[in-house]
Amino acid sequence: MNRVWPALLSICAIVAGGHAAQGATSHGKAVLQTMCGRCHAVGTSGRSPHPDAPPFRTFADEKLYDSDFAERLENGLSTVHPDMPSFHFSREDAEAAVDYLRSIQVKDKPKPNR
Repeated sequence: MNRVWPALLSICAIVAGGHAAQGATSHGKAVLQTMCGRCHAVGTSGRSPHPDAPPFRTFADEKLYDSDFAERLENGLSTVHPDMPSFHFSREDAEAAVDYLRSIQVKDKPKPNR
């Protein structure tokens, strides 16, 4: 019986970690839907409501999600696009948003036929 407890605790920790990660992903999606969803497609499918706003799933890691992207969301993300407002995220919201964005990226984009 004494050998069962460490194994049981390990399993519980793994399951709890998975639920925490899923919760963070859900939180990130909700934040982005609220703050960005009127223009950008936030999910894994669908078109962006604004014709010039790319779906979030098509951004490449090297384009936006560098090591300080979450910090830029906290400090105020702004752009040269005249109709895109500036946003300020809390640290928790910024980290959850970045985690979600990384989780939905299209891995193998089709190459154009030439």
